[in-house]
Amino acid sequence: MCSPEEAALLRLEEVFSATLSRINSFVLQPLLEAALEPSDPWGRECLQLLQQLHRSSQQLWEVTEESLHSLQERLRHPDSISLESLLLLHSADRVLQVHLEYIESYTSCVAVQAFQKAVKRRSEYWQGQRKALQQFLSGMSSEGSVGTALVQALRQPLTHHVQQCVLLLLSLRDTVGESHPTRELLVHAATIFGNLQSFMRQELDQAMATQALWHTLSSRLRDVLCTPAHRLLQDSQDIPVTVTPLRAERVLLFDDALVLLQGYSVHTFDLKLVWVEPGQDGCMFHLLTPEEEFSLCSKDPQGRVAWQWKVTQAVCQTLRGKKDFPVLGAGLEPSEPPTCRCGTYTFRAEGRFSQATYEGEWYGGRPHGKGTLKWPDGRNHVGDFCQGLEHGFGIRLVPQASEDKFDCYKCHWREGSMCGYGICEYSTSEVYKGYFQEGLRHGFGVLESTPQTPQPCRYTGHWERGQRSGYGIQDDGDRGERYIGMWQADQRHGPGVVVTQAGVCYQGTFQADKMVGPGILLCEDDSLYEGTFTRDLTFVGKGKVTFPNGFTLEGSFGSGAGRGLHTQGVLDTAALPPDPGSTRKRQLGLGVFPVESRWQGVYGPFQDFVQAGCPGDLQEALLGFHVQSSRELRKSQEYLCCERTHPEDHAGRMEDILEELLQHRAPEALQQCLRKALSNSLHPLGKLLRTLMLTFQATYSGVGANKHLQGLAQEEVKQHAQELWAAYRGLLQVALQCKGQAPEEDQDAEARDLQVHRLMLPLVLPSFYSELFTLYLLLHEREDSLYSQGIANLSLLPDTKLLEFLDVQKHLWPLKDLMLTTNQRYSLVRDACFLSATECLQKMITTVDPREKLEVLERTYGEIEATVSRMLGQEHKLPMDDLLPLLIYVVSRAQIQHLGAEIHLIRDMMAPIHTGGLYDFLLTALESCYEHIQKEDMRLHRLPSRWNSREPW
Repeated sequence: MCSPEEAALLRLEEVFSATLSRINSFVLQPLLEAALEPSDPWGRECLQLLQQLHRSSQQLWEVTEESLHSLQERLRHPDSISLESLLLLHSADRVLQVHLEYIESYTSCVAVQAFQKAVKRRSEYWQGQRKALQQFLSGMSSEGSVGTALVQALRQPLTHHVQQCVLLLLSLRDTVGESHPTRELLVHAATIFGNLQSFMRQELDQAMATQALWHTLSSRLRDVLCTPAHRLLQDSQDIPVTVTPLRAERVLLFDDALVLLQGYSVHTFDLKLVWVEPGQDGCMFHLLTPEEEFSLCSKDPQGRVAWQWKVTQAVCQTLRGKKDFPVLGAGLEPSEPPTCRCGTYTFRAEGRFSQATYEGEWYGGRPHGKGTLKWPDGRNHVGDFCQGLEHGFGIRLVPQASEDKFDCYKCHWREGSMCGYGICEYSTSEVYKGYFQEGLRHGFGVLESTPQTPQPCRYTGHWERGQRSGYGIQDDGDRGERYIGMWQADQRHGPGVVVTQAGVCYQGTFQADKMVGPGILLCEDDSLYEGTFTRDLTFVGKGKVTFPNGFTLEGSFGSGAGRGLHTQGVLDTAALPPDPGSTRKRQLGLGVFPVESRWQGVYGPFQDFVQAGCPGDLQEALLGFHVQSSRELRKSQEYLCCERTHPEDHAGRMEDILEELLQHRAPEALQQCLRKALSNSLHPLGKLLRTLMLTFQATYSGVGANKHLQGLAQEEVKQHAQELWAAYRGLLQVALQCKGQAPEEDQDAEARDLQVHRLMLPLVLPSFYSELFTLYLLLHEREDSLYSQGIANLSLLPDTKLLEFLDVQKHLWPLKDLMLTTNQRYSLVRDACFLSATECLQKMITTVDPREKLEVLERTYGEIEATVSRMLGQEHKLPMDDLLPLLIYVVSRAQIQHLGAEIHLIRDMMAPIHTGGLYDFLLTALESCYEHIQKEDMRLHRLPSRWNSREPW
């Protein structure tokens, strides 16, 4: 059996369905016909609202019909169809949604008086329908307007239907037991329709209040503010408030905006970007917006509470993007708006952001977090913001006059300007990688143009406030020269060295980009000029030329068109030949550019990073980052995307790095730890090393591969090793501090130098070895050439002849090692004596570590002594007189190329602790061998006939 309540629900749905059908045909259809083809914007908007109302009314009728059908089936078959089959119970949420859509459409029409406007278009028709409307609506007066009657016609049936549904569902709930399976569904449905009743009442009240508001405003203000979406929540004419420091005659709070009216001016604030803060007294509260901060002050605390509550709830509702249900502030969501939000805003006030649109994260009325700025002129900025300013990593695109080309700045920002490390790629094909301060290049940086540009150049060095200043290296592709020296205000200024592709070197003083005063010039043929020059390094004025043969020419020099170089002076041919090392090996720049301050712009950011405690969020800004570069991407907006190496992981990575340093403090473990760190491009030490490699290559590779710069290079490598050791020590102190442990005591100079040469230099040297060893090769090219000729001559002699030629005592000859075959003689055997020592010495070129090279030399000495001891049948220590000839023999058989360059590099890079020790002694012995071999060529030419290698020994 079905209950009377179910039968009553059936009758209710039948009546409501019939009413909706009549509304569609009798009210909505004529309204739509009246609004067809409107000529004004308001008319078109009314038409759209009425069309939407018609659609939602049709959906409401369809769901009512579906509900009616489920009730009819239940009444026909009460035994087989359960109560749960009723649409109002099993699909209550769906029914609610259809009702909400209808209410939204209806109240939008009410708020903008869409019915009244549509009636005016066919006023005669509707006047004729007045009696029918009176029959349709109970209580309609004969004097009321037709528009008002239509509002009631669409409102009364729905209000009555929802009210009766609530009552019947509650009654039906009371008829079932507590344990009945449908009780929960009935409670849920009754609650939904009860809430719907409250929601509908609020929405209708807000729509009527909004409609009434438009009558109080001028037509100009009405045209600006009247939109279907607006719902008035509060009016300062109802609860008075004043605005400070802004001026406003009237304050209107809509459900999506706060509006201040002053005369004909309208100031609108999107509630998504309004922050509410309590005031200092009970009658005031503050509002923060992207460009304004102001306060609302009421006459009494009650007024302040009403306004503040409604503003707060309106902000929450706007941020959620849907109406609070059942009433404002009564939803399940939090009643306090979040301080961090996402939103879009176009700045209007004058300033850097004027006319720019920001989209992203906000905090307290300011861009804060990730966001994007776009200007109308095409500028774009994507990155991090803090308190309304660019702060953190960001990418800025600036369009240029040429079509579809941009300057792209990938940089760290601080308080609105570029600060820290950045990579800037310009539409001119120039690229700058380096540091900024207050938006200008400042600190160390590299500016490079492509070879295809009209004037290709590359500058590697220091900058100050956007200009080259301090120590720097510049390559001039057009002139084929490199300048190494000091800069000021974007000009060469101070001591400097110029190296050309032709091998010419100049050292002197520059002022305002011009050579001033005397200088020296070294030519490739080792001629030396001391005097003054033109920019093209042409002799001019008083000077002195010293030729390689010792002749000198002193006087006045000049040049003229078609005359070449001419001079007037004294040629001295009586001078003694100069010391080969005085000109040919003369070093430039030593003492002029202090090595400890040469690359302070590279060391400085690392020192700042350590002093700050190695924070992960500053690692990129201070130590740099790597991004993929592409000229094609630079022409596109896609370049706003920047693939970096997981910057969000820097903090965790730094913790691991510091922990690893603490775990590897023993010498052997430390060396492995440092090797791993230096080889890792993401490790702070690895980043520092790669930057130093860049500066070294910029100075000493290519045009800079000049023998007169060897002294500069070798002291620079030592300084880099020392600075990297100091960097490691700084990281270790931070690691100890983080763990709450006592810091290590500062090292004295001697202990520091020992650690640098023992641990750091061997790890660092391979990174600079190629350029450094090239300089040693060039510096000692002449001696190595004589040495190579001597080796070639000595290699012609068999072992026994060579031993006798070198005056090796015969009892030290290892004849037992000479294995003869049939008809073979001792005098024909070659490369068999002291073979183990020879093979050992050849291993010297397999390493770049000076200490390991010295260890090879020590083992070679040991192999020589071991061979002699075996021959004598007893342990034998070789005196210097016996060792030197044997060592010459081994060196001649080892045939190590460029031995002079090897020896001098070892000597320069050897740890000071070895001076005067065994390694020093062995290296001195090797130097003596090297010098002897250079002179063997002359001795071999004076050999008597008995030294014929074919003669039997």
